[in-house]
Amino acid sequence: MNLPNSITLFRLVLTAVFCAAASAEGVTGYSIALGAFVLGAISDWLDGYLARKLNLVTSLGKLLDPLADKILVCSGFVYLSAKGLCPVWVTALIICREFLVTGIRQIAVEKGRVIAADGLGKWKTTFQLFFIITALVYLTFESVESTNLVVRFFQTLTDREGWLFPISLWPAVALTGISGWFYFWNAKDMLLDKE
Repeated sequence: MNLPNSITLFRLVLTAVFCAAASAEGVTGYSIALGAFVLGAISDWLDGYLARKLNLVTSLGKLLDPLADKILVCSGFVYLSAKGLCPVWVTALIICREFLVTGIRQIAVEKGRVIAADGLGKWKTTFQLFFIITALVYLTFESVESTNLVVRFFQTLTDREGWLFPISLWPAVALTGISGWFYFWNAKDMLLDKE
């Protein structure tokens, strides 16, 4: 159990904290959920960076890292759909894409191949995380009545009718669909046993 793998496991703990805190609702619950989710998003980058930098890439890490990422992101989208902040079909698309890619990678492993994450998938994850954080900031500040400039700034920035919601959501949806299609298209010969 090296440092990157420990950070990955900590992300799973943060996902549980996010789910529990978001379920509690209210300003305190949403604030804790937001903090846990942001730390989870940072750990998504940090564990991979440290694994490569310190030459600590392990088989366990290759399994746990994408799994922890998927659990964190899918938990966020399921919760936001339940709150009416994300269309249910978007969450279904994201979960289907993750199952598809996981299945393709499993078949690749059985055939002795490794399918690494591509740049498109990394951008997809970035926009997904950005959307979830935007929605969590909205939930945290929506019911706060304050004349404080910082509070007013976050309320205006993350207003559901504003520009940040669509700018973070729709690119995430597009990249989810496109990257899922590319994974499938690039693996079609392997899936059809042509190679």
